[in-house]
Amino acid sequence: MSIGNHCRQVAAACLFMLLASGVAVAQSNGRQSSAPDLANKAMESANKRVEAAIPVVHELQADAGMQPLLQQAKGILIVPSYGRAALGVGAQGGGGLLLIRGPNGNWSGPAFYNLGGLTLGLQAGAEGGPIVMVLNNDKAVNAVMKKNNFSLNAAAGLTVVNWRKMAQGTVGIGDVVAWSGTKGLFGDVVAVGLSDIRFNQHLTDAFYGRTLSPKDFATGNIDDPHALPLQLALDAASAAPK
Repeated sequence: MSIGNHCRQVAAACLFMLLASGVAVAQSNGRQSSAPDLANKAMESANKRVEAAIPVVHELQADAGMQPLLQQAKGILIVPSYGRAALGVGAQGGGGLLLIRGPNGNWSGPAFYNLGGLTLGLQAGAEGGPIVMVLNNDKAVNAVMKKNNFSLNAAAGLTVVNWRKMAQGTVGIGDVVAWSGTKGLFGDVVAVGLSDIRFNQHLTDAFYGRTLSPKDFATGNIDDPHALPLQLALDAASAAPK
């Protein structure tokens, strides 16, 4: 092999290595830049869900007879918007927030969940809207804390009562009371249910900036400044009248 050919081959090899190195660096930088973008999007999505839950609590508070129920509640699952497209068998209902009341009476910050389908009492043709599941007792809370995927229905051993069909002013009937901002959403039956409620680890971690499990919320001591407006709204809605 001539010296000229050898030099050309060495130069070509060096050029290939430089190009390959550049591609690897670009890919690495792309991964590094995408990670903060994903985290920011998750944080933004989590904040929007919390903000959307606040007017639902205000609407809940304005519903006659709900305050006594909220005063004795052990927990609450707020679904800011259960989409119309989700009102079908096997459909997914969007996102929810679970807050647990601690022994001191304070509400925890929200844990994030994805919602499955309504299992009973769905009114044909009903529009979507906000849904709230009030957890009346420790049995309901324990059912939530047992695993990352749970249901609030008869199949889970829980009595879930349709607020619109129960005797107004009667507190403590059922393990869970289901409320909807859309009249007729649950139909005319007394018992309703919500299935396939799954813990959203990604949004929960993004919101708090650390890894948390559903059981971490059981004490009611998980807090974050971004959650304070929602917690204060719940405090007002569940406070005893002066």
